[in-house]
Amino acid sequence: MRIKTSLLWLSSLFLILTLTISQAEENKTMRTQKNDDYMPSLITDTPLEGRMLAITMVRKTIGAIQQDGDIKKAVRKEYQDDAALLMRAAELVAIEFKTIAIANNYWRDKQEK
Repeated sequence: MRIKTSLLWLSSLFLILTLTISQAEENKTMRTQKNDDYMPSLITDTPLEGRMLAITMVRKTIGAIQQDGDIKKAVRKEYQDDAALLMRAAELVAIEFKTIAIANNYWRDKQEK
């Protein structure tokens, strides 16, 4: 059971790496720009920007853990059609988004002004 759970988590993490093509292009740009800080702040103007930052945070974390592109590609077929793994990936984004929302005081301060 532990192996299956660990495999689910690992596969979920890899799923984040393949969410969008544009994000992959951003990753390539970031690798070539050594001093580029993809997360200079948790503060965002809108909830949508916060969500996109959450996705980026998860993807960058996984990319830092598993840097071998061939391994990432190899496991895609295992999780791309698995609803449970997709839900786990969404859960990871939700956790990061919660952190960002708290940092932004749930965007209430900006809406009140």
